[in-house]
Amino acid sequence: MTDTRDKRAAEIQDAIRQILYRDWSPIGFVGLLPKDEYDSYIGPVYRILASSRSEQELIEYLARTGDDIVGAAHTPSGHYEHLRPVARKLLELDVRL
Repeated sequence: MTDTRDKRAAEIQDAIRQILYRDWSPIGFVGLLPKDEYDSYIGPVYRILASSRSEQELIEYLARTGDDIVGAAHTPSGHYEHLRPVARKLLELDVRL
């Protein structure tokens, strides 16, 4: 049972990793960065997906985190429409263990 749960957790982590790497990538070097570049953000994204499943909460998390990564000035709230497709892809994931 534990092996199945661990395997499922790894699958969920990998699915989130792929979306963050290919679709979010605030650094902008898709394909040139290590595949685990955004792994430290998988846990917070998973927690949102497993609890509130809020598109807006995901967008705000990705925006804040992206701003912190690239050292950009924070964009006023509501100016993150480019993150909506990323949040929606994440919300399509089945994150049940």
